[in-house]
Amino acid sequence: MTQLTPVLTRNWDLPNAFTVDGYGEYAAAKKALSTDPDAIIQMVKDSGLRGRGGAGFPTGMKWGFIPQNDGKPHYLVVNADESEPGTCKDIPLMMANPHSLVEGVIITAYAIRANYAFIYVRGEVLHVIRRVQAAVREAYEKGYLGSDIFGSGYDLEVVVHSGAGAYICGEETALLDSLEGYRGQPRLKPPFPAVAGLYASPTVVNNVESIASVPSIVANGADWFAGMGTEKSKGFGIFSLSGHVTRPGQYEAPLGITLRELLDMAGGIREGHELKFWTPGGSSTPIFTAEHLDVPLDFESVGAKGSMLGTRALQIFDDTTCVVRAVLRWTEFYAHESCGKCTPCREGTFWLKQVLKRLEKGQGTEDDLTTITDIADNILGRSFCALGDGATSPIHSSVKYFREEYLKHFEIGGCPFDPAASTVWGKA
Repeated sequence: MTQLTPVLTRNWDLPNAFTVDGYGEYAAAKKALSTDPDAIIQMVKDSGLRGRGGAGFPTGMKWGFIPQNDGKPHYLVVNADESEPGTCKDIPLMMANPHSLVEGVIITAYAIRANYAFIYVRGEVLHVIRRVQAAVREAYEKGYLGSDIFGSGYDLEVVVHSGAGAYICGEETALLDSLEGYRGQPRLKPPFPAVAGLYASPTVVNNVESIASVPSIVANGADWFAGMGTEKSKGFGIFSLSGHVTRPGQYEAPLGITLRELLDMAGGIREGHELKFWTPGGSSTPIFTAEHLDVPLDFESVGAKGSMLGTRALQIFDDTTCVVRAVLRWTEFYAHESCGKCTPCREGTFWLKQVLKRLEKGQGTEDDLTTITDIADNILGRSFCALGDGATSPIHSSVKYFREEYLKHFEIGGCPFDPAASTVWGKA
């Protein structure tokens, strides 16, 4: 069985883990600030670190896109607007180990030659905002932020910004608009944020876990990080197990671990039940079934099987769950959170919700399955940002793997998993 690799989660169970005294003296940042910024970028490239926010884009390459000697201010923005259904890794990370994020911010900002950094936290998680604000305040008091950090001559100001609670602001350009005080809606690209981001200046937008992973790379070296994971998906990551599992929680392990191995650590599916379906990376990734238990959880292997690793949010559903009802709930979320900027997403998610409601009640027909897949086809690749594409993932994959369950709703005129029904489908 693959072993866990507690790095970001190593001190989560300590009573003072969230304080600067419990964390340490920012040794990695001190080391980085005595190194050439380009060498830091190259180190992160060599490590193979890929974005932990879902897309998996090489982090060091993203930093390298920032133009140098352009006479413009550079900005670092941390995307802490975690709101994907099932995704729950960044919030506990910021609660238990916020100083790993703050130290990562210092190193990253120094590497891209930025003197201002923003941590954009989802507004509903007030306890997390206060925890990160306290960590930033402690860092200032210790002299780890502000002017002439560690006597290096490098200055950095960090602002913790509270979002207003919109899922769309997880999209990096919508986040930037929100940060500038506008309504959070995605921008047309190009130009990309690396060229014209915050305040029309070169900007790097990275996920919390991506930034928090940087100090360990600087401290231990690129080869150490690259020695974990797979050939193309290197390093470790936090896998969030939720749902019908005996011990749900955060499991930090090398990329390439399988769900079977994670379930062994988590005590398996709840007693008396079997795995039915699961998401490898949150609700915006196509669902998998029990036949995918041994698929390595890395970007390439999951993609080869028709889904995406995403945020490694493993939502586990057992044999008591109605697939149609689960897909309906996800679709209701996407319809509610659509920013309305583009027609395919705004109209498409609305009509997907209407048809799925009818299907879940057993009032539809088999033709409705063609309707929802046609609607999803007209959203996929045609919406302004990835929200629309993500909304189609549960539709296509559920019809692919569970078409018979959809048809069963029509046959009995309702949900076969409804407690009011005389039988549960597949069970006497």
